[in-house]
Amino acid sequence: MKYGIMRMTARFCWIKNTMQATWFASMLCLSAAFLATPSQAQNLFAPVAKVNGSAITLFDLEQRVALLKMLRTGGDLETEALKRLINEKLQLDVARTLDIELTDEEIANGVDEFAGRNNLTGEQLIAAITNEGVDPNGFRQFVEAGLAWRQVVGQRFSGTAFITDAEVDRALNLLGTEGSVRVLFSEIFLPTNTPQNAAITQELAPQIAALRTIAEFSDAARRFSAAPSRERGGRVPGWVKLDEVPVLIRSLMLTMRPGEVTEPIEIPNAVGLFQLRAREEFVAPAAGNPTLDYASYLIAGGRSAAALARAAKVRASVDVCDDLYEIAGKQPPEVLERNIHPTSEIPRDVAQELARLDAGEHSTALTRANGQTLVFLMLCERIREAEKAPTRDQMRQQLNNQRLNELAAAYLLDLRADAVISLP
Repeated sequence: MKYGIMRMTARFCWIKNTMQATWFASMLCLSAAFLATPSQAQNLFAPVAKVNGSAITLFDLEQRVALLKMLRTGGDLETEALKRLINEKLQLDVARTLDIELTDEEIANGVDEFAGRNNLTGEQLIAAITNEGVDPNGFRQFVEAGLAWRQVVGQRFSGTAFITDAEVDRALNLLGTEGSVRVLFSEIFLPTNTPQNAAITQELAPQIAALRTIAEFSDAARRFSAAPSRERGGRVPGWVKLDEVPVLIRSLMLTMRPGEVTEPIEIPNAVGLFQLRAREEFVAPAAGNPTLDYASYLIAGGRSAAALARAAKVRASVDVCDDLYEIAGKQPPEVLERNIHPTSEIPRDVAQELARLDAGEHSTALTRANGQTLVFLMLCERIREAEKAPTRDQMRQQLNNQRLNELAAAYLLDLRADAVISLP
């Protein structure tokens, strides 16, 4: 479980407005300290960050933001731009240590490859970039870093990403579905925003990290956590796909056993600890028209305060649709209905709500009986028709690429952990 997390010098913000939201309502991002001051605004070559002593300038940042706008990248563009620039510094550094040097021709071919994804030639793409005020050299550096990193990953991991026949067989047997991993986990955030809180957290964090039962962690969350999830004993609601888990704990979740707790993870104004409650292989829908597995739990009182409070209590008590059977208990059978139907056969208002949900999520937007009954609607699973099956060689290549991507992501995370990243 030791991935050098405590050695990281890059600042991350996970909690919006300092502990006012759980991880899923916030973004993993670098500190906003790189924003230019008035004096920096006059100097485009003022550093906004340094990576192992190598500067990223305000000009680099502004150019990358402009490029991301052209590529229609969403989200916080300044945060994403700086994150990518830092990663590229690390990728090019490790490429140099492996004596990987790209020729001008290789970079030009990379530009052509990138442009081809948008049905353009390299020359057309460079012209378009230039017309938008983006420095072509910055774009070429972006391409160079990607190409160099591809070679780094190939040298470092090609011999370790061997895919067995059994793995190919298993993947082919799952056709019509997408195999993945999902987890149930809980969180505790201990504040460090004052010297007194920091001292308390320094004492508490190792004790919480040593906990091994879900009940103990839940009790600690209710007593000490600064996050709103403390009211649920620290539980993050529902199953979460592993690729949606914050990147710093994603690899940990693959190696932890249920009940184990991560090492304390430092974030601005807090320390986070996460406990794995369960992990399972997740069979998700593949492409096609979905058939929906969903549950409707009826609560008397319509949209009254009492009914909505009851719905909130239900939400805090369920992770999957099967949990609703226990909630319904000895109530009349009609209060809980479970259905599996193609979308076209589902009532329109229900289908519209389900379209907004992922598996394990719920809606309380609907009522029945002329508004006298609140519907707690929960999506259990979205099932799709299978696509045309790939060949064995195609499946092996897909699995190989997937494994290389996972290894590369973990390696880049380690490089960031070991790097000296400073933000003025």
